Amino acid sequence: MRNSSWDDLIRMIDGEKLNYQPSGFIVDSPWIPGWYGISTVDYYASDDLWLKANLKMINTFPDAWFLPGFWSEYGMCTEPSAFGSRMVFLEQSLPHADKIIESIDETDSVPQPDVKTDGLLPFMISRLRNNEQAIKDADHQIRFAIARGPLNVASFLMGTTEFMMALAMDPDNSHKLLKKISDFTCDWLCWQKECFPSIDGVLILDDLIGFVGEVEFSEFVIPYFKRIFSCTGAKARFLHNDADGLITAANLKEMGVNMFNFSFNHTMKEIRDLAGPEVVLVGNVPPRDVVANGTPQQVEEAVKKAFDEIPDHERIIWSVGGGMAPEVKDVNLNAFIRTVKTYSK
Repeated sequence: MRNSSWDDLIRMIDGEKLNYQPSGFIVDSPWIPGWYGISTVDYYASDDLWLKANLKMINTFPDAWFLPGFWSEYGMCTEPSAFGSRMVFLEQSLPHADKIIESIDETDSVPQPDVKTDGLLPFMISRLRNNEQAIKDADHQIRFAIARGPLNVASFLMGTTEFMMALAMDPDNSHKLLKKISDFTCDWLCWQKECFPSIDGVLILDDLIGFVGEVEFSEFVIPYFKRIFSCTGAKARFLHNDADGLITAANLKEMGVNMFNFSFNHTMKEIRDLAGPEVVLVGNVPPRDVVANGTPQQVEEAVKKAFDEIPDHERIIWSVGGGMAPEVKDVNLNAFIRTVKTYSK
């Protein structure tokens, strides 16, 4: 993030009022390579192209907050690679990681990764180290340690259906797997912070938590996320879940979350009422149907609708209900940013 934007984010988290309404977006490889005009593989493989694409993005849209900013990642292969998943990379679409176990009974065979050496993780750190000075020269810093959440990673390692069934049928082994992944996640977040002391934020992405009920949420989500969000002592504790988010919103405080990006299917007021006034909300315009596939006028109308859904506009980063979708064009993104500026006055 730009240094001034980071400072304003911390002020917002602390409850200070800004003199403007910020627009901000979670951006990574589903959007940036296509927008920049290169293949997904080239974006992952070339540190130079990765840097140039991110620099062009921040310079093209100087008034937007891009979260987490200069995200070093390999799509959904990032965390599974450390556990030994076979990775499949495609030129024009996101990569995927193969399962490493077929059943929750095989949890003991899942290795405990070394975050300094295993999978793609050393390449992620190296990319940031090699480009850190250029990032600083652009008036940005590496601010967030990032990981997918433990339920999300578990679904990659054994399959979504198989893992969801395991939560119901074999809670003991499910806890064993989630603990192993959570240990890894804390190690990985702490290693990122050790490598880059400018980090004072954590971003966790996990949509699987939106598919469990209240009882399961209390047992399989809260304890692990509470530990993960506290392990680095980060000031900004950012959760992305754009599946069903009502149970999540009601438990953010207990989880230690103070920023929440959620599904566009929920209204701003609905999430604010559940989350409380202290949480920074990040949303909430449909990313695909409106910002990617709509007209600039439809984008403007959707932004105004989001404003009208909630009377108090403090502690809000106006965004999409999820990450930036593929095929979002400059004209629509500019319409979004312009409408936030205009309508907030």
